[in-house]
Amino acid sequence: MTDAWEPQVNGVVRTLKTTARELTKMNHEVRFLTPLDFRTLPCPTYPEIRLSLFPQGGVERQLREFDPDVLHIATEGPLGMAARRFALRNDLPFTTAYHTRFPEYVHARFRLPLSWSYAWLRRFHGPSKGVMAPTQVVVDDLKANGFTNVKLWSRGVDTDIFHPQPSQRLATTPPIFLYVGRVAVEKNVEAFLELDLPGSKWVVGTGPAIDRIQSRYPNVNYLGLLDREELAKVYAAANVFVFPSKTDTFGLVLLEAMACGLPVAAYPVTGPRDVIGDSNAGVLHEDLRTACLGALKLRREDAVARAGLFTWRAATEQFLGHLHPRKRGIGQPAFA
Repeated sequence: MTDAWEPQVNGVVRTLKTTARELTKMNHEVRFLTPLDFRTLPCPTYPEIRLSLFPQGGVERQLREFDPDVLHIATEGPLGMAARRFALRNDLPFTTAYHTRFPEYVHARFRLPLSWSYAWLRRFHGPSKGVMAPTQVVVDDLKANGFTNVKLWSRGVDTDIFHPQPSQRLATTPPIFLYVGRVAVEKNVEAFLELDLPGSKWVVGTGPAIDRIQSRYPNVNYLGLLDREELAKVYAAANVFVFPSKTDTFGLVLLEAMACGLPVAAYPVTGPRDVIGDSNAGVLHEDLRTACLGALKLRREDAVARAGLFTWRAATEQFLGHLHPRKRGIGQPAFA
């Protein structure tokens, strides 16, 4: 069950689709319930996100029809809440996921106190049989904020697509510094764009802040959304991947960039700290410019080696181990 889905292009959607592909290879049957199955409206201030309208009846009908052995609720939106209500009424065990630092995200946009958001999230995830988080740092953070039964569910990278290759996709003055991701306030993109760096800067992606960013930084080079094959060529053509976000829980783009041989510059925060670790795949520094210039000195092969430690098969086996199948009695009806 996910409120994050196409046409969004982000880490949550890619994680869910890739996990489903791996589960299918392992002979499991997977069905998604997404906003595409319901009437929706655009999320205020973030129209790329579609919010499902009054989904309870449709969610219950489809769950009864599919009669799942396990239920995983990926997001805390209208569909996630509808599935949670159905599961609690019908004694259906379920797991949940914590993909995004939602309290920090809401605070960045609306200045809502972090304590309010964490209280709501504890209530939402409380009945879950396992709250899956992408890094050990996030697991520890959630536990420190009163969450129980938190499980580690890591991520992977598709090295059939993301790998070193010759590329002239970004034909600008070197060194080339690259950002890939949503262009939104919580991604802290301007911390990168404001830096005094040699060479040239590129931004790949779109989002609610794209028009303002393009107007304010006309000397930066921009590309919109790219398919994965084109994105791999972009990674391979750059010299440093800059990850300015301080609110991501993981950052799949970090693995994609590294798998293409692109060293990372980032703040020493959750996400980069877990993905880069103590390797030579990137430089983490409170001064992002220092990190960018330091990353120029790193070897591309070290970034590739670090990315190779993260596989989707291992991540999916981890996910599968956290699921809680229903206990079915002989002749037991699907649901009340």
